[in-house]
Amino acid sequence: MPFHEKARQSGGARASIASVAARLMAEDGVTDYHQAKRKAARQLGLPDHTTFPDNAEVEAELRAYRSLYQDEEQVERLRALRHTALELLDLLDEFHPYLTGSVADGTAGEHSHIDIQIFADSAKEVEIFLLNHEMVYEHIEPRNERVEAVLLLETDTADANLVIYPPRLERVSLKTRDGRPRERMKAAGLRKLLAE
Repeated sequence: MPFHEKARQSGGARASIASVAARLMAEDGVTDYHQAKRKAARQLGLPDHTTFPDNAEVEAELRAYRSLYQDEEQVERLRALRHTALELLDLLDEFHPYLTGSVADGTAGEHSHIDIQIFADSAKEVEIFLLNHEMVYEHIEPRNERVEAVLLLETDTADANLVIYPPRLERVSLKTRDGRPRERMKAAGLRKLLAE
C-alpha cells in the first residue's frame, strides 16, 4: 500500500477515534482522555498499533459534540459549575487557587469534576482549613509525583478536586498529559468570564 494511502487511513482512524472518544466522554462520563481513546479504538475494531489522536483533537470533537447535542443544557451546566468553582476559589484564596480542567476550558459536562490547583506548604494546613470551615473531604490518589495531595470535596453542583502543590510550583507552567500548557485561571478571570 502506498505511503499516502496509509497516511490517509491513519488520519481517518485518528478522526474516528477522536469522535467516538468525545462521545464516550460526553455521554458515558469517561474523564480520562487515554481511556476514552482506548475504548473508542476497541469499539471501532481497530488494531492495537493504531495511532491515537492527541488530547487536543479529542477536545475539539468534544466541544463540537456538546455544541451539537447538548448546547443549552451544556451552557447552563457549565455556568453552574463555574459559579461553584468561583465560590471555592474565593474561599481558598489564601492558598493561591487556580481553576483548571474541563470547567476552566469549557468542555465540562454532566460527569465532570471541578479541578482546582492550590499551593500550600503542606496538605495538613489545607485539611485544617477545611475542617475549620466544617467541610468534609476525602483523600484520593494523586496522578502526578509533584502533587502533595488531592482532596475531594462534595458540592451541590459537582465533586471538586483540590490538587495541592508546593508553593514553589505556582509560577511553573504545568502541562497536560499530552504536553500542552494546562489552562488555568484565578478568581478574577473566572468572574470576568461569568460576567460576559
